[in-house]
Amino acid sequence: MGAGVLNTSGRKRRNRRVRAKPMAEINVTPFVDVMLVLLIIFMVAAPLLTVGVPIELPKTAATPLPSEEEQPLTLALTADGGLILQNSPIERDELITRLKAIAAERKSDKIFLRADGSVAYEAVMQVMGALNAGGFRNIGLVTDSGGPTLDGRKN
Repeated sequence: MGAGVLNTSGRKRRNRRVRAKPMAEINVTPFVDVMLVLLIIFMVAAPLLTVGVPIELPKTAATPLPSEEEQPLTLALTADGGLILQNSPIERDELITRLKAIAAERKSDKIFLRADGSVAYEAVMQVMGALNAGGFRNIGLVTDSGGPTLDGRKN
Protein backbone atom coordinates (compact mmCIF):
# COMPACT_ATOMS: atom_id res chain seq x y z
CA MET A 1 0.00 0.00 0.00
CA GLY A 2 1.11 3.46 -0.69
CA ALA A 3 2.54 5.52 2.07
CA GLY A 4 1.61 9.15 2.25
CA VAL A 5 1.33 12.09 4.56
CA LEU A 6 -1.97 12.71 6.21
CA ASN A 7 -3.48 16.10 5.70
CA THR A 8 -5.08 17.85 8.64
CA SER A 9 -8.43 17.10 7.06
CA GLY A 10 -7.64 13.38 7.24
CA ARG A 11 -7.14 12.83 3.50
CA LYS A 12 -3.94 11.46 2.03
CA ARG A 13 -1.75 13.68 -0.09
CA ARG A 14 -0.39 12.00 -3.10
CA ASN A 15 2.46 12.94 -5.45
CA ARG A 16 3.57 15.81 -3.28
CA ARG A 17 6.94 15.86 -1.65
CA VAL A 18 7.48 17.11 1.81
CA ARG A 19 10.05 19.90 1.67
CA ALA A 20 12.86 19.73 4.15
CA LYS A 21 13.81 22.93 5.87
CA PRO A 22 17.28 24.25 4.95
CA MET A 23 19.97 23.47 7.48
CA ALA A 24 21.06 26.67 9.23
CA GLU A 25 24.28 25.28 10.76
CA ILE A 26 27.72 25.42 9.12
CA ASN A 27 29.69 22.20 9.20
CA VAL A 28 33.29 23.28 9.91
CA THR A 29 34.74 19.79 10.31
CA PRO A 30 35.82 19.43 6.63
CA PHE A 31 37.36 22.92 6.74
CA VAL A 32 39.36 22.07 9.85
CA ASP A 33 40.49 18.77 8.30
CA VAL A 34 41.74 20.50 5.17
CA MET A 35 43.54 23.17 7.18
CA LEU A 36 45.29 20.57 9.35
CA VAL A 37 46.43 18.64 6.26
CA LEU A 38 47.80 21.85 4.72
CA LEU A 39 49.57 22.71 7.96
CA ILE A 40 51.26 19.31 8.03
CA ILE A 41 52.28 19.60 4.36
CA PHE A 42 53.88 23.01 4.93
CA MET A 43 55.60 21.87 8.11
CA VAL A 44 57.18 18.97 6.24
CA ALA A 45 58.00 20.94 3.07
CA ALA A 46 59.49 24.07 4.69
CA PRO A 47 62.81 22.49 5.78
CA LEU A 48 63.24 20.99 2.31
CA LEU A 49 63.22 24.41 0.62
CA THR A 50 66.81 25.14 1.59
CA VAL A 51 69.73 23.64 -0.27
CA GLY A 52 70.72 20.65 1.83
CA VAL A 53 74.33 19.98 0.88
CA PRO A 54 76.52 19.56 3.96
CA ILE A 55 79.29 22.13 3.49
CA GLU A 56 81.35 23.85 6.13
CA LEU A 57 81.21 27.44 4.85
CA PRO A 58 83.95 29.90 5.83
CA LYS A 59 82.91 32.73 8.13
CA THR A 60 83.27 36.36 6.96
CA ALA A 61 82.10 39.81 7.99
CA ALA A 62 80.21 40.31 4.69
CA THR A 63 76.54 41.31 4.70
CA PRO A 64 73.90 39.15 2.97
CA LEU A 65 72.81 39.97 -0.58
CA PRO A 66 69.26 41.26 -1.21
CA SER A 67 66.72 38.71 -2.41
CA GLU A 68 65.66 38.35 -6.05
CA GLU A 69 62.45 37.49 -7.89
CA GLU A 70 63.93 34.38 -9.56
CA GLN A 71 64.87 31.28 -7.59
CA PRO A 72 68.62 31.50 -6.97
CA LEU A 73 70.84 29.04 -8.77
CA THR A 74 73.49 27.48 -6.53
CA LEU A 75 76.54 25.38 -7.20
CA ALA A 76 78.20 23.64 -4.27
CA LEU A 77 81.83 22.52 -4.18
CA THR A 78 82.15 19.83 -1.51
CA ALA A 79 85.20 19.05 0.61
CA ASP A 80 86.06 16.04 -1.57
CA GLY A 81 85.92 18.15 -4.77
CA GLY A 82 82.47 17.05 -5.94
CA LEU A 83 80.08 19.46 -7.62
CA ILE A 84 76.38 19.72 -6.83
CA LEU A 85 74.18 21.95 -9.00
CA GLN A 86 71.09 22.87 -6.94
CA ASN A 87 70.47 19.42 -5.38
CA SER A 88 71.83 17.07 -8.04
CA PRO A 89 75.47 15.96 -8.37
CA ILE A 90 77.15 16.86 -11.64
CA GLU A 91 80.39 15.74 -13.26
CA ARG A 92 83.08 18.35 -13.93
CA ASP A 93 83.22 17.63 -17.67
CA GLU A 94 79.50 18.31 -18.17
CA LEU A 95 79.33 21.42 -15.97
CA ILE A 96 79.89 24.04 -18.68
CA THR A 97 77.39 22.52 -21.14
CA ARG A 98 74.72 22.24 -18.43
CA LEU A 99 75.37 25.83 -17.33
CA LYS A 100 75.06 27.12 -20.90
CA ALA A 101 71.68 25.37 -21.24
CA ILE A 102 70.48 26.83 -17.93
CA ALA A 103 71.78 30.33 -18.80
CA ALA A 104 69.76 30.29 -22.02
CA GLU A 105 66.53 29.77 -20.03
CA ARG A 106 67.15 32.28 -17.21
CA LYS A 107 66.83 36.05 -17.17
CA SER A 108 69.58 36.56 -14.60
CA ASP A 109 73.21 35.61 -14.98
CA LYS A 110 73.62 35.36 -11.20
CA ILE A 111 74.77 32.15 -9.54
CA PHE A 112 75.77 31.45 -5.95
CA LEU A 113 78.89 29.38 -5.31
CA ARG A 114 79.02 27.50 -2.02
CA ALA A 115 82.50 26.07 -1.46
CA ASP A 116 83.65 24.12 1.56
CA GLY A 117 86.24 26.02 3.61
CA SER A 118 88.76 23.19 3.28
CA VAL A 119 88.79 23.30 -0.55
CA ALA A 120 91.93 24.76 -2.08
CA TYR A 121 91.76 28.27 -3.56
CA GLU A 122 92.88 26.92 -6.94
CA ALA A 123 89.91 24.52 -7.13
CA VAL A 124 87.47 27.33 -6.29
CA MET A 125 89.00 29.54 -9.02
CA GLN A 126 88.74 26.69 -11.57
CA VAL A 127 85.04 26.32 -10.79
CA MET A 128 84.57 30.10 -11.04
CA GLY A 129 86.23 30.01 -14.47
CA ALA A 130 83.83 27.27 -15.53
CA LEU A 131 80.89 29.35 -14.27
CA ASN A 132 82.12 32.29 -16.32
CA ALA A 133 82.53 30.08 -19.41
CA GLY A 134 79.02 28.71 -18.84
CA GLY A 135 77.47 32.18 -19.12
CA PHE A 136 77.24 33.19 -15.47
CA ARG A 137 79.24 36.36 -14.98
CA ASN A 138 77.60 37.44 -11.72
CA ILE A 139 78.97 35.01 -9.13
CA GLY A 140 78.09 35.36 -5.45
CA LEU A 141 80.28 33.54 -2.95
CA VAL A 142 78.22 32.17 -0.04
CA THR A 143 79.69 32.32 3.46
CA ASP A 144 78.42 32.11 7.01
CA SER A 145 78.18 35.39 8.88
CA GLY A 146 79.88 36.09 12.16
CA GLY A 147 83.47 35.44 11.08
CA PRO A 148 86.54 37.52 11.81
CA THR A 149 87.11 40.92 10.23
CA LEU A 150 90.40 42.12 8.73
CA ASP A 151 91.48 43.69 12.00
CA GLY A 152 91.15 40.33 13.76
CA ARG A 153 87.99 41.05 15.74
CA LYS A 154 85.04 38.64 15.69
CA ASN A 155 81.68 39.99 14.51
